[in-house]
Amino acid sequence: MLLAVVLAAAPAVTAPQDDEIETSLIKPLAYRSLLLDAAAAGEMMMAVGERGHVLISRDQGANWTQVEVPTRSTLTGVFLHDEQLGWVVGHDAVILRTRDGGESWDRLFWAPEQERPLFDVWFRDADNGFAIGAYGFFLETTDGGDTWTERVIVDPDELEEEYDPYAFTSAADVHLNQVANAGGGRLYVAAEAGLAFRSDDSGQTWETLEPPYQGSFFASLPLGGDSVLFFGLRGNLFRSDDAGATWRSIDTGTVALLTDGVQLADGTVVITGLAGTLLISSDGGETFRLAQQPDRQGLATLLPTADGNLVLVGEFGVNPLSADALNAP
Repeated sequence: MLLAVVLAAAPAVTAPQDDEIETSLIKPLAYRSLLLDAAAAGEMMMAVGERGHVLISRDQGANWTQVEVPTRSTLTGVFLHDEQLGWVVGHDAVILRTRDGGESWDRLFWAPEQERPLFDVWFRDADNGFAIGAYGFFLETTDGGDTWTERVIVDPDELEEEYDPYAFTSAADVHLNQVANAGGGRLYVAAEAGLAFRSDDSGQTWETLEPPYQGSFFASLPLGGDSVLFFGLRGNLFRSDDAGATWRSIDTGTVALLTDGVQLADGTVVITGLAGTLLISSDGGETFRLAQQPDRQGLATLLPTADGNLVLVGEFGVNPLSADALNAP
């Protein structure tokens, strides 16, 4: 279920007019609905998911409150600039913005007729950012999201002959699944068909990387310096220690789809996946052990809390996970 929602392009729908914007429905069990991404800034956490659900916690994930937003589209990505300013993206190419910590929202962009959902969003500062999604969809803004310009992440002619494993119209039309910030202007984008991209200038230009894998990458995790992990289908996990010039495969002990990851304050690396998969590394991402969650429900992402614990986000909604449980054999 989690995989289907993340990957499926939004079906053709009859779009309401601007004066008929649908707002999300407030549900008492929204915190138990399918959630697909989360972010934190200061004391605030925000999680987003199906039916336009946006949930906010101001106590490190102990309690969550749903807020009303101007969409019922499935939401797949969230970015918080600070505790007041943030953006959310999702199906129907919807882009939302809040300037007051989630109390109110503006719909900045919406294009259901294109049938190209957006999967992730990132901002360098309060004005400059971009959103990425299906079929090479790449939108850029320089005014905080008031206006958006479509561009390409890579010249299609650069990839046409080398990458076409699934007979895409163009290799540049593959899904762009996630953007990760390595700091210092360096960004990584995880994509379909073994494609990965790196920018060293905050997304102005991009270099195509060549991991030894033809399947989809759903996320990457920068580890400091030139080290980065890319992961995705069937438990495939690759590491580069030279910013993507060379790669090596890391055994995960699972064939579950891997969805996201985080490096904790003590250096522990945790990667989430479907079927309740948690991969845990205590040596900085060199080796991993598998910790399967008993309920086997899909994990989309996780957030560390100030007290060293975690909040899991996924098919079950939001759940706390103690550091002791994480480190249990």
